Amino acid sequence: MNQITPGSTPRPDEPQPDLAAAVRRLVHTNVLVIGDVMLDRYTYGEVTRISLEAPVPILAIDREVALPGGAGNVVRNLTALGAATAFISVVGDDQAGSDLTGLIGGQPNVEPWLLVQGSRTTTLKTRLIAAGQQLLRADREQTDPIHPKLAERLVRIAIDAMAATSVTVLSDYGKGVLGGEVAANLVQAAKKTARKLIVDPRGSDFARYAGADVVMPNRQELSAAARMPVESEAQVVAAAAHLRQQHNFGAVVVTRGNDGMTLVDDSGSQHFPAEAADVFDTSGAGDTALAMLGAALAAQLELSVAVRLANLAAGISVGKVGASVVREGDLLAALTPQHSALRKVVSREEAVEQAERWRHRGWRVGFTNGYFDLLHQGHIALLEQARAACDRLIVGLNADTGVRRQKGAPHPVQPEPARAAVLASFACVDLVCLFEEDSPEALIEVLRPDVLIKGANHAMEDVVGADLVRGWGGRVLQIDLLAEQMPQPVTPVKG
Repeated sequence: MNQITPGSTPRPDEPQPDLAAAVRRLVHTNVLVIGDVMLDRYTYGEVTRISLEAPVPILAIDREVALPGGAGNVVRNLTALGAATAFISVVGDDQAGSDLTGLIGGQPNVEPWLLVQGSRTTTLKTRLIAAGQQLLRADREQTDPIHPKLAERLVRIAIDAMAATSVTVLSDYGKGVLGGEVAANLVQAAKKTARKLIVDPRGSDFARYAGADVVMPNRQELSAAARMPVESEAQVVAAAAHLRQQHNFGAVVVTRGNDGMTLVDDSGSQHFPAEAADVFDTSGAGDTALAMLGAALAAQLELSVAVRLANLAAGISVGKVGASVVREGDLLAALTPQHSALRKVVSREEAVEQAERWRHRGWRVGFTNGYFDLLHQGHIALLEQARAACDRLIVGLNADTGVRRQKGAPHPVQPEPARAAVLASFACVDLVCLFEEDSPEALIEVLRPDVLIKGANHAMEDVVGADLVRGWGGRVLQIDLLAEQMPQPVTPVKG
């Protein structure tokens, strides 16, 4: 890497690292996360009237979603990147704690140590949402430091976990898990085990993180901790340099919202402009950046490269709705836009997130499904008319195993990657999502399309998901196909 001069940004003519190759290395990493976990509940509904009891809207609840928040959201983002994650936190002996234990335990490649303190209240944040806007957030929490005996046990577990992981991440939300001497003890433990330690700090006293390899405050936290103004880039650099000297930090990475990120380390300072194209929701973006920074350092990438990827991940995160995660595919699509058409083929989780973003824009989401084996004129007519009936079209594609169960050998003639790639090549198709089930009903239920489209050769009572779509106010459309557009029997050619 070229030497970084104070206040510099990468020049277009400078040799740049292969970021796509760097992203692919993240899947082989292992990271330890320690911090405040919380339960995020999202209650979605519709408001059509005002209460007679008080001048407040009445939310007709439609669905509820529960997700791990705080340090738990850092874990979610690490697993989305493919990293193996060890997680240490504390919950109360209550329903929210029990729910969190199940949610964390259900994450792939996570080894959790969720310690229970009987007298403690698990942090719970409940958000009421209508038409993409939060109406209210209700918090239940306890911010006292955890019990001293439990703190000692947590540090002992952490020391063992550090030996089995490459990087330790402290996610401090000020809810007590890293209170007292815990944070300082963990920094010292990381030094003894020769492990890098990153801190997402909270509050204005950064002395308890002294000696950390990287601290990642936002602009407001930086100003409060350094007691210096941070309005300009020069002031941000000066405040970060002051904190480095005062607390012996290896580096300070400042998240600056719309102004991107600034790295201050031994080489000077480097600024990374914001990467976001659209901003829908900033919640969780800091967790995403922290997870990316941890995974990148665990992959032994240079710090400047790690910060650049963290900045990119944060930009992708704010373009999603809710506390969404950023996956390898999101990063690769952003880094190689010329191949973005290939990103039309997505997982169920990605399809759900994209459908939410489209609805947030006020666009109608359509859905159709089928085998689409040996595409013919009837298929094309269906897809084009389906796209004309909505703003964005998602196609559910039966996986090979489901096709074989329903149609028998030698079907499908074309394997699912080929069928998906052909569908994705059509301009009228916006997303392709494979499903293993015999019926697309489960996929329809989570996607919640505004329009469900099928060919008129299917009787209305046989259209899977029709009742579901009508139930949430959507419509079911049957498309008439001409006789010459209907599929003709095809005999596979062997050899």
